[in-house]
Amino acid sequence: MNKRITAGLFILLLFSTASVMITGCADQNHDDSEKSHSVMEQPDHKSEEIVQLSPEELEEFGIELATAGPGKIQIHVDLTGEIVIDSNRLAHIIPRYPGIVKEVRKKIGDTVKKGEVLAIIESNESLVPYEVKSLINGTVIEMHLTVGEVINDASHDFLIAELSKVWANLNVYQKDLPYVKIGSKAIITAGSGIEETEGVISYLSPVVDEHTRTATARVVLNNPDGRWRPGLFVSATVVKEETDVAIIVPKTAIESFEDRTVVFIKTDEGFKPQPVSIGRSNTHYVEIIVGLQAGQEYVSKGGFTLKAELQKGQLSGGHGH
Repeated sequence: MNKRITAGLFILLLFSTASVMITGCADQNHDDSEKSHSVMEQPDHKSEEIVQLSPEELEEFGIELATAGPGKIQIHVDLTGEIVIDSNRLAHIIPRYPGIVKEVRKKIGDTVKKGEVLAIIESNESLVPYEVKSLINGTVIEMHLTVGEVINDASHDFLIAELSKVWANLNVYQKDLPYVKIGSKAIITAGSGIEETEGVISYLSPVVDEHTRTATARVVLNNPDGRWRPGLFVSATVVKEETDVAIIVPKTAIESFEDRTVVFIKTDEGFKPQPVSIGRSNTHYVEIIVGLQAGQEYVSKGGFTLKAELQKGQLSGGHGH
């Protein structure tokens, strides 16, 4: 009886041990399968974030390259204003004696020389005609008399302006006054295809206008071709400070990709988006604090094309071009 019980217990123990071994093997295989599946599901982002383009394609897409390095970044104040006539180059030509306009020899838009006859007036007192002459070289911008008109006051005149130099009068609000000073550099723009120009502030009004609450900063502009027309609205950037930075790139190099700020850098495999941290910036340039090293070649213009290639590859499940 005891032998039979012992044999039965041995068989039961042997069966239980085998079951545990089989179950253990199955669990281990299940773990290995999970690990293998996990590895397969993780995409190789680095291999996907590469775009390969030939030199011909770079030229075709207008992609420009540059080498990262140090530079100066200018922090500026943005102002608005208008082009006005230099008051020292403006002349009101008024007939000296009352009379009748017999002849008008110039019209608005005509250029005149100093001493050139503008009109002939017959005096009321002597009935003798006399000449009205220009006192400066310039352009007729206003005229208030016609043939046959009787003139007897200062409202009948010629307005002559010498426009080879004009003023850009800029409005300076209180918050910007500490940064705008005589001698400050200013870049003047007017849009509409008018090339920007650079000048310096030569005058800053000592009082603030009680209506606009602004002071006036003046930049004298050379105007040999007449592009800076009086009355033209202008914008200006006045340099507040100029700082040396270790890495500076144009703003056209900065792209946003997968919620990251990136610059596309050139590698042996192709172009890849490099996450960067940016610092100070102005209208045209930005400081790179982290992510770009001096001497690295990067895309300075046209990075949006590379971004589009990457996004296209992601949508199709493939890689870059």
